[in-house]
Amino acid sequence: MPYGNHLQVASTPLASSSTLHTDVEDKRTTHPPFTPLASSDTLIHHDEPHQSQTSDPEKCQDIEALKSGIKVDVSATSDISYTPPDGGFKAWSTVLGASLVAFTTFGFSNGYGAFSDFYNAEYLTNFSPTLISMIGALQVFMLYIFAGVAGAVFDAVGPRYLIPSSGVIVVLSLFLLSFTQPQKIYQQFLCQSVLFSIGATFGFFPAIALMSHWFKMKMPYAVGCLVSGASLGGIIFPIMLNTLIPRIGFGWTIRAIALISLLCYLVAVLTIYPRRPTKPLPRFTQLLDFQGFKDPCYLFLALGCWFAVFSIWNPFFYVGLSAKMANPGSPLNEYYLAILCATSIVGRVSPGLIAFRVGRFNLLWISTFLSATLIFALWYTSFSEANLVTFVVLYGIAAGPFFTLIPPCVASISPIEKVGARLGSIYAFMASACLAGTPIGGMFIRTRTEANFKHLILFSGLMAFYDLPLNYYPLYIYFTHILIHLYRFTCKPST
Repeated sequence: MPYGNHLQVASTPLASSSTLHTDVEDKRTTHPPFTPLASSDTLIHHDEPHQSQTSDPEKCQDIEALKSGIKVDVSATSDISYTPPDGGFKAWSTVLGASLVAFTTFGFSNGYGAFSDFYNAEYLTNFSPTLISMIGALQVFMLYIFAGVAGAVFDAVGPRYLIPSSGVIVVLSLFLLSFTQPQKIYQQFLCQSVLFSIGATFGFFPAIALMSHWFKMKMPYAVGCLVSGASLGGIIFPIMLNTLIPRIGFGWTIRAIALISLLCYLVAVLTIYPRRPTKPLPRFTQLLDFQGFKDPCYLFLALGCWFAVFSIWNPFFYVGLSAKMANPGSPLNEYYLAILCATSIVGRVSPGLIAFRVGRFNLLWISTFLSATLIFALWYTSFSEANLVTFVVLYGIAAGPFFTLIPPCVASISPIEKVGARLGSIYAFMASACLAGTPIGGMFIRTRTEANFKHLILFSGLMAFYDLPLNYYPLYIYFTHILIHLYRFTCKPST
């Protein structure tokens, strides 16, 4: 079994939800080599040359002796290397299992737009679009708010128990969702927004963290496969809903999705291999790092991402509904969300290959600028089929990098030992925008007319443009610091 016994070395650093933390190192000692991952989707740092001998402060009898440079004998287990192998059967087997987890969890969340269309048209007609959109908004909110906690639990428990537990909760929530009744919206909130999101959070983010255990130079490809799995779920699940509900009904359609999810988790349990040992669960106060908001660069990045998240989900939720309003009966109406998720695969994978050339902050700014421009240039101007198809294709490519680049941008302006906590903090900060953005957008379309949809689109585009100057400020500070360090290095007098 992949989850067989493995050596437990309490001091070896293990990745959090998106990053790896390093213990405090003394200049005379080194730890087992590993790749410090600053992003769940891109490689930012490079390994320093390592030595063969390692010292572990937690294994030493006298930490002060270690700090003084006195050589201390440790057990032979301290010499074991956990360097990512960058390939091999177990590594790619883990990629397969992690991609299936992403397909089942975040892929299902990506497909909420199809649920929204069905709920608005048939299942929850007694409720406003704003309240219906709250189901999906709360789902994303829960995924973001528990991201930091999921990483800490993964560090303490590892995938051996966490992935199966996540699968049990996800499958159970889907089976319960299949028994929900029409016009009983509280049942959708409990099953789809709360229970499913709790299970998905503790599966998806640990799956991302596992990639850093097995890959170094090939990390972009591995994470690209995982993210593609999530986007693939956003393609397949909406098509299943639109195809099966008219034939077998809502309940049996959701049970079919639950069965697929169960099979995916079973394969994931059999194919995911742990590599690094676990470590003690940190105190609750150490899970998040709100002190980072005292850093102007981090603060403005968080504010910029908040405004972007406030609007970036609206096309995912409402583009299909706008198509049904403008072109009722069109066969394309059921596939706009699937097309959007399909093209977003390109946008989410490409940063892993080009961010080191273009720059993380540059690419993030370009992504939000293009997303806002496309909202105004295409979605706002016309609801014709050709225009909407062009919009969803280009918007998926343009908006995709935003979801990928937040972790590396945070890592580049944070101390390496605080990267995970600051990532959790910024996702928790953005969670409020996820919870408010799409419901506020839904308030514009209580009456589904072209004029009201244009108000929704105008709101989305303006919120996206508000993000641009805020994200430019950390870009300016970041490169200013680089130039200052280069100046000091080049102008340092020779000794």
